[in-house]
Amino acid sequence: MLSAPRPAAGSAAEVVARTEALIPALRARAAAADEQRQMPPESVAELKAAGTARLYQPRRFGGCEADMRSGVLALSAVGRGCGSTAWSLVQHLTHNFMLSQWPDQGQHDIWDADPACFISGIFIPGCGRAQSVEGGYRLSGRWPLVSGVNTADWCLFAALVDGGGVETHRYFALPRAGIEIVDTWHAVGLKGSASNDVVVADAFVPGHRTLSIAELKGGPTPGNAVNRGPLYRTPSYSIFGVYISAAVLGIAEAGLELYLEGARRRLALTSGQKVGGYPTQQVKVAEASAAIAAARQLLFGVCDEASAIAAGDGLPDDEQRARFRSHAAFAGRLAARAVEQLWDAGASSSIYASNPMSRIFRDMSVAGRHFTQNWDVNGSTHGRVLMGFDLGDPTL
Repeated sequence: MLSAPRPAAGSAAEVVARTEALIPALRARAAAADEQRQMPPESVAELKAAGTARLYQPRRFGGCEADMRSGVLALSAVGRGCGSTAWSLVQHLTHNFMLSQWPDQGQHDIWDADPACFISGIFIPGCGRAQSVEGGYRLSGRWPLVSGVNTADWCLFAALVDGGGVETHRYFALPRAGIEIVDTWHAVGLKGSASNDVVVADAFVPGHRTLSIAELKGGPTPGNAVNRGPLYRTPSYSIFGVYISAAVLGIAEAGLELYLEGARRRLALTSGQKVGGYPTQQVKVAEASAAIAAARQLLFGVCDEASAIAAGDGLPDDEQRARFRSHAAFAGRLAARAVEQLWDAGASSSIYASNPMSRIFRDMSVAGRHFTQNWDVNGSTHGRVLMGFDLGDPTL
């Protein structure tokens, strides 16, 4: 299909630089995001103008087709500004990547009208049911935790088709006008991520706007038949945790920046000495810094290995798939540990709601409840494979 020229996002380096330049503005609006319980309109406009969500959009639609590291750099930058905004951007960026696997007509349906549109979604198939009909499917369901949905233009949902099991999972793309957002997101952290419930009532979805579960595991897909770059041969599920952890990493980096900014000038109430002069403080800060650096390198390691496999026209084996998810989860665990150290170092000054560290602590606490951050689940899957058992996870 021929299509008209589209406004290009620019190179990956340009998009990352524009995103990093937004950190002060996003940080200044973090309280407003919490209050509004979604990204403020100014942040939506600036991030769309920066092209952040278009890093993994195919070039034929004006996207970057960026390397995997660029997504980590961009999302951690957004996290340094506002954790809730980063949480939403993970959805908008990764779902562009997932949409690249859809049939060509489905991609045109969404990106022709607005290549800078935001896409959210949720992949919990048990929450939806789809019935095959002539030309497509009738979809109904209620899905929780659809992060970023208030600022999304389209959404992707998983559902069971015709009452079947895992092998019948399909994914469905619907416009914002075809869904109902239920205001359920009243959380202790990531308050501005708009992770609300969504209801779909007997909506028709044409066949070209759907995809089977098998086609998010890597290998040939309808989308990578036309999007030929190595990026689009990468399995979506096994690397999704990298980008959640990139947002988590940014939250931890913001915590370290803010803590150092305050501690360097704060005096202890009892002694009048500079807080930063205490060896206990210095050790906590050093550990937080090391944990953050190690987390970043773990994420880069996954990006580099997955990219090399795709560039060689291969697919990761079961151990690699489990390790990608496991290492991403461990990176998130390290970032969370950094924030715990900084929270403890802050003592009584951290507990006030007006202290940005309290938001960072709350955001990290909620982020750690995401399934990609669950070390017991993701670590045990990798350990299982290392011990010679089968993968045991049909999504990977």
